[in-house]
Amino acid sequence: MRTTRTRRLAGAIALALTVATAATACGSGDAGQADGGPTRVFAADNGQITIPVTPKRVIATGYAVPALLEAGAPLVGVSSWKRGIPLFNEQERKKYDELAKVAGESASETNYEAIAQADPDLIVIGVPKPVLADIDIKRLEAIAPVVAIGPSVPSMWRELSRKQADAAGAAAGFDALKTAYDTKAKALAEKYKAVVPQLKLGHVGAYGEVAKGNFQREFNGSWGTNIAQDIGATYYGQVKVKGGGSKDVSEYPSIEELSTAFAQADAITYSVAADGSVPAPVKYVLDSPLWKELPAVKAGKVYPFRFTEAATYRAATSTLDAVDQAFAPLLKQ
Repeated sequence: MRTTRTRRLAGAIALALTVATAATACGSGDAGQADGGPTRVFAADNGQITIPVTPKRVIATGYAVPALLEAGAPLVGVSSWKRGIPLFNEQERKKYDELAKVAGESASETNYEAIAQADPDLIVIGVPKPVLADIDIKRLEAIAPVVAIGPSVPSMWRELSRKQADAAGAAAGFDALKTAYDTKAKALAEKYKAVVPQLKLGHVGAYGEVAKGNFQREFNGSWGTNIAQDIGATYYGQVKVKGGGSKDVSEYPSIEELSTAFAQADAITYSVAADGSVPAPVKYVLDSPLWKELPAVKAGKVYPFRFTEAATYRAATSTLDAVDQAFAPLLKQ
């Protein structure tokens, strides 16, 4: 491990005291000077954290992985992010495959030794706040400054991916991707303005539990719906009992409630895999006799959405293309 890292580890307690002092003296964005160069105070889920102004070696986990890959941050290690692989472009996939994997799919699978060996000067933890309890933040802070920036509801990826890129010094790359997304979304909203906003939509998500006999219904702001909303889609209703996080925007009724759940829907969308195949929890719904009796199904107004797990602007641009492809028949009716 480098001499600079050794000094940082040896001075961890002194650094913590310095951070506390700086946080009271400076607002977010104010610059200071530390051993490794200019610093600033950054507002994160875990507090006001002093970080490098221009990080050189960044670790990303969770939802920060796709965001920082796309923005071109100087990554030296990432957590596993299998759900996002179908959404990576060729360059992002190559970079992802090359990077050291310092954590698994869940926060509890964090490899602290691997993170230390990567010698980062910033660690960006992209997990929801409740999941932070599965991570030994103090242990990570002894390695490098840690900023936790995670979602509560799915649609928050927009703001949080911007914060993640900003922390890693890659905001310029992020902004270019957002502009491209906004341009496409605006064009599609214009294309479908005469048909999509008038529909009362329902959505079947991919996280129902067949073994428990339930399905996932997603409302506005959820994974399967939030990007379609950017072109004028509205998913009627709301969660009966909010459970926090994603359970504020999706629920899991029993299959027997299918008729009631979507009785008022003019059209129904549903999540499919990147290759168009139907996940088992969605197939469970489509195979139900109750599905075939729904008014929207009888009218032939059912539309599959690919790439519903997008959590970055470039990936969500692919989702917009998929939504456009799915909704195209509406323009012929």
